[in-house]
Amino acid sequence: MIPPIASKFVAGETSAEVLEHTRTLNEREVAGILNLLGEHYDDPSDAAADTNAYVELIDDIAASDLDACISVKPSQIGLGVDEKTFERNLIEIVDYGANRGVFVWVDMEDHTTTDATLDAYEALVRRHGGGAGLCLQANLKRTREDLERLADAPGKIRLVKGAYDEPDEIAYTDKDRVDDVYRDLLEYMFESFDDGIAIGSHDPDVIAHARELHRTHGTPYEIQMLTGVRTDTQYELAARGVDVYQYVPYGPNWFSYFYRRVRERKENLAFALRAILN
Repeated sequence: MIPPIASKFVAGETSAEVLEHTRTLNEREVAGILNLLGEHYDDPSDAAADTNAYVELIDDIAASDLDACISVKPSQIGLGVDEKTFERNLIEIVDYGANRGVFVWVDMEDHTTTDATLDAYEALVRRHGGGAGLCLQANLKRTREDLERLADAPGKIRLVKGAYDEPDEIAYTDKDRVDDVYRDLLEYMFESFDDGIAIGSHDPDVIAHARELHRTHGTPYEIQMLTGVRTDTQYELAARGVDVYQYVPYGPNWFSYFYRRVRERKENLAFALRAILN
């Protein structure tokens, strides 16, 4: 059982709990992006087990008629084993999702996984004609070129600022610089992408900038935020007609995810301390 201190950021340990959480979100016009927590597997049996769990989750979503999709981590479904295992498991998940009408997001991890993740994603969506999306990180200096590469590919791109501690030679490390690059990349995406853009950000200035870019270019977009972060804002945006998705992690491997959330933001640490003291 997940203790109250962590339940702000994690929906539960089971698929039943994450589906119930998503139903509550849907009642407020917010969709869910469901992520079974797990990563950095080097055993193919672990990758196969989580691949099967995602297939079952797709069935659950399709049967429940919820407004939800899924998001997978490459190192969770085989990239830590080898690229072929990752590609095979990703194809299985996306093929199954396409048959059941469930969209699949592919998360991006640290820079050592970028090329393999991009290659597998691009080959898959060009073959499929869509059905999947990919996360790219604005702090990486290569991301403009990666966006240009994918501009005419079917599928969606989620742009985030980037949470990994990357080397200076390949990444922007100054916060203000990352903010400026993020805005520039968004402008390029609204000008060049047709299949939709996902803004993975809680930054009010970024969200306002996306709204203005949408008014100028008409490109469809959605806002994606984490469970437990600016929830009231998620509901407010959805009530105004913005497409809002909440990234909803769940599963027994919740502790490491919760620990990262607490370390990332001062307000998350304050929440955790209040929970301990009350």
